[in-house]
Amino acid sequence: MKLDDFTSIFPKLPGAMPIWHGTVNAQDLYSLCEQVKQAGGKLVSLWGSDETEKGGHYALHVSLLSIDGMLVLTLTVDQTKPAFPDLSVLFPAANRMQRSVTDMLGLHPTEAGDQRKWLRHSTWPDNVHPLRKSFDMNTRFTPEEDNYSFVTVTGKGVHEIAVGPVHAGTIEPGHFRFSVVGERVLKLEERLGYKHKGIEKRFEYMTLQQGAKLAGRISGDTTVGYAWAYAQAVESATLTTPPPRALWLRALFLELERLLNHIGDLGYLGNDAALAFGFIQFWILKEDLLRMNGDLFGHRYLMDRIVPGGVTHNLDNSGLLRISEMLNHIKHETGILKDIYDEHAGVQDRFLTTGFVAPDLAAQLGLTGLAGRASGQAWDARAQFPCIPYDQLDVQMATHRNGDVAARVTMRFEEIFESVRLIRLMLEQLPAGELSAELGNANEGVLGIGWVEGWRGEIMVALHVGENNRIHRLHPHDPSWQNWPVLEHAIMDNIVPDFPLINKSFNLSYSGVDL
Repeated sequence: MKLDDFTSIFPKLPGAMPIWHGTVNAQDLYSLCEQVKQAGGKLVSLWGSDETEKGGHYALHVSLLSIDGMLVLTLTVDQTKPAFPDLSVLFPAANRMQRSVTDMLGLHPTEAGDQRKWLRHSTWPDNVHPLRKSFDMNTRFTPEEDNYSFVTVTGKGVHEIAVGPVHAGTIEPGHFRFSVVGERVLKLEERLGYKHKGIEKRFEYMTLQQGAKLAGRISGDTTVGYAWAYAQAVESATLTTPPPRALWLRALFLELERLLNHIGDLGYLGNDAALAFGFIQFWILKEDLLRMNGDLFGHRYLMDRIVPGGVTHNLDNSGLLRISEMLNHIKHETGILKDIYDEHAGVQDRFLTTGFVAPDLAAQLGLTGLAGRASGQAWDARAQFPCIPYDQLDVQMATHRNGDVAARVTMRFEEIFESVRLIRLMLEQLPAGELSAELGNANEGVLGIGWVEGWRGEIMVALHVGENNRIHRLHPHDPSWQNWPVLEHAIMDNIVPDFPLINKSFNLSYSGVDL
């Protein structure tokens, strides 16, 4: 099958974003993935579903990003021989996604070079697969030996430093195994998935309305991005169109979330470069923004403000004025702090050339979102596939090619200024009208996809509808799936003390890849 034929053969899904879905065989699946790769596209997500109760088979689903939009390919997988083509040869980022599908559903990539467990750890036996419909959530297992095989580096003077999974700070767990000579890092290997929460399984017991609350808690720093993507998926499946005012308010919430995270990260990055002043000043700004959110919308991080069909909170004239004043304050203070960061010799010495990811390596590994744009990967759904209201705002996508900590810091400053500009336009053009529309009913077996450019990168939510407007399968995808493996490359040939700085310049989600 030719890539150009896909959008003409298969239907475009209803909804806000350009997404096509079709069922293909194994040969066409691999061929289409290969063509997308050659055309400069990339892998967004890969997940499986259990269709044995209705169709007597499993299914593998792959979403790809091309210049036309998103292509979602579904492969029927035989119940007696649950295998699928190894896509990690084309897209290295598929490796951990495939290993997760094996752990959770029991589908195996054929001839894959790395088939170690990923999410399972020692929590359940290797013949148990929690996302199969036959799995009982109340089942308890006796912990086994983990016996995870880390890749070892040998040679004169080489030793290992093991960090985590329990960390000194109050953060989620992750293990980092450094192979070093002196302080120079030869190799880093990550292990995540220590707090597997069963989120995907939990969705299977919910209605479309109930799922919204859980979707907003997949990764707390991206609650708006996930809530909007989930709402898009539900609205696609139910053929629901939210009112214009609701769509504009959703974008306002999304840009406020982007500001929150970029401002907070710039503070942390200053702190990691021994500029405590920067940390304090940026976190004063973040706290001001959080308090404004709480006063205007009832939640500091805007949880549950977006629901399928619309939004839950409105904005009056006094609120418009307060946001406008806050934007002036943020732009002024951030401009001063940018000059300080740019001119501070110690900070620049730590930032420049540290954690370098070349554009060609970024393209090969599928680096995405803000980190990808800092390494020359020009993808931003707000600019290239704009939904309402972004189609009326002319989003200016920032990109750089230096690919180091300094570039990722510069990206944050530029995105802050762009978000300030966008929010001002939203406040000026915010339409009047209702806040929500009544949801329609979804037919069993329908697929709905949500796709939002969160502050880290593209967030995708795939909704497979079951009986009576309930969820058959819900797969949320965080851009951290693509970016965690690239961090292993970014630290190579840097010194161990620079790891916290490099790590924070990516600021990836543990929770988003531990579903």
